[in-house]
Amino acid sequence: MKEMSADMHYSSAKKLGIREYNRSASKGQSGHLPSLEGILKNTEIVSEVELGIVEIPLKKIVGTYTILRSRSFAKNFMPLLPEDTEFYQKWKSLCEAHLNEGIKHSIKVYEYLNWFYVVEGNKRVSVLKYFDAHSIFGSVTRLIPKMDENDPDICIYYEFLKFNKITKIFSIYFSKPESFDRLLKKLDNYNPALSPVENKYTHFEIYVYKPFRELYKDLGGDKLPLTTGDALLEFIKIYGIPEEIDDKTILSKMKALMTELEYKNKNPEIDIQTDPVKVSSPGVISTLTSLVLPRKKTLKAAFVYSRTIETSGWSYAHDIGRKYVEKVLDGQVETSFVENVPSEGDKAYNILQGLADAGNDLIFTTSPIFKKVTLKCAMNNPLVKFFNCSEYQPYLHVGNYFGRTYEPRFLTGIIAGAMTKSNVIGYVASSPAHEVISSINAFTIGARLVNPYAKVKVSWTNEWSNPNKSLQACESLVNSGVDMISNQNLLTPHPITKQYGIYSMLSSIDSKTGLPDKYLAAPIWNWGIFYEKIIRSVLSDTAGTLNDIFGNDYKMINFWWGIASGVLDIYYSQDLVPDETQKLVNVMRKMIVSGVFHPFTGPICDNEGTLIIEKDEIPAHQQILSMNWFAEGVDAVTASNK
Repeated sequence: MKEMSADMHYSSAKKLGIREYNRSASKGQSGHLPSLEGILKNTEIVSEVELGIVEIPLKKIVGTYTILRSRSFAKNFMPLLPEDTEFYQKWKSLCEAHLNEGIKHSIKVYEYLNWFYVVEGNKRVSVLKYFDAHSIFGSVTRLIPKMDENDPDICIYYEFLKFNKITKIFSIYFSKPESFDRLLKKLDNYNPALSPVENKYTHFEIYVYKPFRELYKDLGGDKLPLTTGDALLEFIKIYGIPEEIDDKTILSKMKALMTELEYKNKNPEIDIQTDPVKVSSPGVISTLTSLVLPRKKTLKAAFVYSRTIETSGWSYAHDIGRKYVEKVLDGQVETSFVENVPSEGDKAYNILQGLADAGNDLIFTTSPIFKKVTLKCAMNNPLVKFFNCSEYQPYLHVGNYFGRTYEPRFLTGIIAGAMTKSNVIGYVASSPAHEVISSINAFTIGARLVNPYAKVKVSWTNEWSNPNKSLQACESLVNSGVDMISNQNLLTPHPITKQYGIYSMLSSIDSKTGLPDKYLAAPIWNWGIFYEKIIRSVLSDTAGTLNDIFGNDYKMINFWWGIASGVLDIYYSQDLVPDETQKLVNVMRKMIVSGVFHPFTGPICDNEGTLIIEKDEIPAHQQILSMNWFAEGVDAVTASNK
């Protein structure tokens, strides 16, 4: 561009402006820049804050302060006025100054909702935007609107204000308010090697965010309905914050990330596989079948456990499933396992990478805590198929498998409601994830089906399968007056554990010792049947051909099976549970299996009395998988849940 004269540059800039103006006009929109005067007509500003001189990213400057000034520019800040105007002469002079020595004078702007509107210096901004400069210094006055919890833009902005106060970063923005806090927590532990004039926040912005943004744009990120901050946070969740971003070393990771982001934001039809029989149907394309092994004699499958088999009922149950698969698929499958694997970090990743390097075709990570590290390793090993045992997540590189746990939880709730004497039942849970909430709600609905006075108190451990936290939560519930508890971890051994690998049980509580008195019921996971069905679908090449697999009919399938499939069931003590209660549980179980009854059949109100599910209505699978409310009778308002 330096070889062109200032006149030629103005002509080129004006053409860009006219093109943008016409594009907007064809859509029935104003072709001029927005003005802050017009935007603030019906807005209550509660504070004006002088921020002083700030380096402002040019991409964040989107308009003028006055309506009159806005008429000189198209929406892209390119000029619209003809060459016989004073405006043209001033623009041309600034263009020459920029080409010869650079524009040195700062501008004056208002900042509103993290966008900047120019009071003085519109032509300076126009020239610099034309030359695709990155930023300009400006004197900034911040206009803060009144907080409105019903306005998502204002809610996001208030979170940005907290983030900006600490970091002084303006360029990063998110589409969700909680993202600012998440990035701050990541930056708390970020300690890059700094030059004497930097702090870690400016280092992060210069050496991580800015190069990430350029690469994100080059790979088509501007076409996605995500901010660069949204995409960067997803990258950080998987790979952590690098010291700096180097295009050569990060390109393959970015390409893998882009496929995930594009997949999640196209909103394709997600096929939630609720019936194992359908896996072999001719028209169903599964992520499982993207691994086709028609000529391979033995399939290698590795299982990753978060704790040891001896100390964890959950790990023990999955290992029963692994052994079952080896037995029923003898000669077709070779399995291995790794136990006591950390949930994240280099050690966890290296273990998974080692399994991939060892030639495993399938890797099952058997706990929800492995989601992030599984995705990271899967994105780096596209020829290995990874599956994570957790509630539904629409990942392209990782399959999900889990059970409809709300079904057996509903049945154990019936037993709890029938046998409680205090009408207050305890429930120990990990964290308020959607699957956990649906199980708590189903348990409570079952209890109140037979005992409308029953209430369920929830105590959170905020960790997955931690016996010590589970014991503390149990003690807290006992002190609050419950007489039975559905616990997250077995506190004392039980013979049935060895048979089924049960890790969680409903038990009555000894009022004197505060310990489990009688074990009454528990959901049972038949992981062997689960793994057999999944692996058989791989061995049988369900999809047919690679062309089918990677064709337009490709869908993501999340395996979410219930009692009818045999992968889930209920255990209850025939000696301790009353006969009439046993009969009711058996009848309800048969009705669930046959599809005659659904635990979430309306009417159902939440615990604030609002009708959530209408009479005779049954929520769709997606509604259950995204459940974020507690049913009537649930007391889940605790410090750890806030």
